Amino acid sequence: MTNDDGVDAEGLRLLRDALRRVAHVFVVAPDRDRSAVSHGLTIRTHFKFDEVGPDTYTLNGTPAECVIYALDKVFVQPPDLVISGINHGANLGDHIMYSGTVAAAREAARHGIPAMAVSQDYEEGRKPRFKAGVEFVRNMVASMLDHGLSGELLLNVNIPVGKINGMKITRQGYSKHLRHFNIPDEEWEGMSPHTRNFKKSEFISDRVAILEHYVSVTPLDRDQTDYVSAHLLTWVSGQLFNM
Repeated sequence: MTNDDGVDAEGLRLLRDALRRVAHVFVVAPDRDRSAVSHGLTIRTHFKFDEVGPDTYTLNGTPAECVIYALDKVFVQPPDLVISGINHGANLGDHIMYSGTVAAAREAARHGIPAMAVSQDYEEGRKPRFKAGVEFVRNMVASMLDHGLSGELLLNVNIPVGKINGMKITRQGYSKHLRHFNIPDEEWEGMSPHTRNFKKSEFISDRVAILEHYVSVTPLDRDQTDYVSAHLLTWVSGQLFNM
């Protein structure tokens, strides 16, 4: 386990204690809050690795570095699963680009280890309430371990505020700052005939899911290629070189 809120964060502590009932849990987390550092790496600082409790350690680095350090310096064999969280606040849509929580899980998946980034939404002015989310994640982890999952599996899990109605497999949402032809919720007139045939996503967005009180589980891909744009550019390049 790791996180970006720091080793003393309530979400990490509560989930760690719950997971110890179903697995051997080993924690390497940042020594302080490292929120919104994305996939940052330390270049000119010496690492300080300290034991702060049973199977619980801190590193003066970023969340991604906690995963790298643990896999390189601590484990003889890789763990069965890496969990980052529970983060204090949701990581939805475009915000996952900035999230240290998601970056730590992505780093584990990059090494071929199944990983989950877990985040708890909360109401403004109130502390996050982790109880329902902790129970859900514990059951999900037990199921994943029973099924022996492996490989570059990366799940971005967001827990809604209050009652949980169930779980939805979702897509990453987006922010409508700029118009773009590859936004799945929009159908604009005058679209290129070479992009018009791409259908809307069959999955609801992560944000819609948690607003409807479902746990949002979004599988993320290491491949960030925009294939719609790639097809369009292939057509454009063909036109340019056939003039």
